[in-house]
Amino acid sequence: MQILDGKKLNEEIALDLTKKIKKLKAKPKLVILQVGDNPESNTYINRKVAFGERIGTLVEHKKFTEKISEKKLLGEIINLNKEKGVHGIIVQLPLPKHINPANVLAAIEEEKRVDGGRHFLPATTLGVLTLIDKYKIKVAGKKVVVVGRSELVGKPTALAMLDIGATVTVCHSQTKNLKEETKKAEILIVAVGKPKLITKDHVSEGQIIIDVGINLNKSKKLVGDVDFKDVSKIAKAISPVPGGVGPMTVASLFQNLFKAYKIQIGL
Repeated sequence: MQILDGKKLNEEIALDLTKKIKKLKAKPKLVILQVGDNPESNTYINRKVAFGERIGTLVEHKKFTEKISEKKLLGEIINLNKEKGVHGIIVQLPLPKHINPANVLAAIEEEKRVDGGRHFLPATTLGVLTLIDKYKIKVAGKKVVVVGRSELVGKPTALAMLDIGATVTVCHSQTKNLKEETKKAEILIVAVGKPKLITKDHVSEGQIIIDVGINLNKSKKLVGDVDFKDVSKIAKAISPVPGGVGPMTVASLFQNLFKAYKIQIGL
């Protein structure tokens, strides 16, 4: 069984980006907008800030109370769109119920929408692809099952797999006989947000399993959507949580930021 080590690859990407950023005339800048004080969001943001500082970019974290109106949040984004020194903007989800995420994400200028848009793959999808590429996992002609159909992870990842030649099945909360579907996969990608959703009964010998889920259990410990302890005994290769897709998402976000900077200054 092979561990798909995202932490190690994150460090390799950090070194590469550090070298590239040192050669630039100005530092790429990312602005992270957060509404409320979700503990999981705080954890993710802290990691992004730390990685950005480590590689030499500027990262500004703007935090608003849950009382902020959608109109005011959209106004903040419009102002940031106009700032030449800001090269990337992300809005940390989830948002309060009175704010429509689709409206907020659509307000970000395409050239600055570094977590998915016309110019950029969502950071998690890019992270999954980079992990697959690093470990020389052949996707073309393989049966890939994606569990989860979210706009930010499930759907774009499924489309990315199709684009590189896989036969893709997308499963979700309405799927009947989930175990039958997941057992058929040669590559199983799980992105739901439910701890230990996938057990040894969902998998077959020799599968490659990529666990995108990041959940805090009752002990405040990070766990994935896959029961790693039991499933890792059956899988051919598996990404752990923590240390798998999570670090790749952070690194991929800053790869997108570097790309955004180059687009905006015409490199």
